[in-house]
Amino acid sequence: MTRFIPLLFVFLWSTGFIGAKFGLPYAEPYTFLFVRMTLTCAILLVVLLVLKKEWPKSRRLSGHVAISGILIHVGYLGGVFTAIKMGLPSGLTALIAGFQPLLTAFIAKPVLGENVRPVQWAGLVLGIIGTVLVLSEKIDLNNTALFEGFPLNAVFIAFGAVVCITISSVYQKKYCTTMPLMSGTFIQYFAACLIYGLLASGLETMEIQWTGEFIFALFWLIFVPSFGAISLLMWMIKQGEASKVASMFYLVPAVTALEAFFLFGETLGLSALIGMAVVSVGVALAVRN
Repeated sequence: MTRFIPLLFVFLWSTGFIGAKFGLPYAEPYTFLFVRMTLTCAILLVVLLVLKKEWPKSRRLSGHVAISGILIHVGYLGGVFTAIKMGLPSGLTALIAGFQPLLTAFIAKPVLGENVRPVQWAGLVLGIIGTVLVLSEKIDLNNTALFEGFPLNAVFIAFGAVVCITISSVYQKKYCTTMPLMSGTFIQYFAACLIYGLLASGLETMEIQWTGEFIFALFWLIFVPSFGAISLLMWMIKQGEASKVASMFYLVPAVTALEAFFLFGETLGLSALIGMAVVSVGVALAVRN
């Protein structure tokens, strides 16, 4: 059954983009993420106390866990949402995020001593090509319009988000593999919650329209990506090589495109379908033993 965990992770993680699309019209991004993290921490803390789960055995380990959480939950999520808020198209943002596996493979060897073989490099490169094909129908590559509607800073912030999730994956593999999964996840969310509280109160109005769509999106993001996908990601990082785990992110844009097709009627053209096939081949090569 464990062989299906990466595919389940891809599906659960991809629904986060759909949930964000439902909820963001009714709240500013940092406020949305602050409420999400607060409720997630409250629910997770109750579960921890009821089940009497163990906590990290040292303050040092707890500190490492908190840092990894801030990198992925604030650096990555906050960076992506900030870039989109600044006007960067979501398709272009997702394409930039597609560089994360290559970046992870690049730094995993010197930091973790992981050996990325040529066939895996080929898979990683195919993943980038497939991601471009999947998203090509949503991106205007005309030089005169590429940066229309958003500043260059938005591109740098999106790349910064990719760097953060890459560093988080490698950092966690190096320093946090002994953390108890459930309590470690709580520490990560709690650290992110504190940061988002400061960002939301300092930079936003913190006004929320409590519509049915917002409430649905909020609780979907709490129970599916926050609990489900993140737990699977932490498990995969603990069990496998960081570069191989990162390659699974190549499947996310394709799966998200399929979900958007069924939920929002977004079309999938020939290049997108070819791209999905290329991504699948790339992932198969990248995760080969």
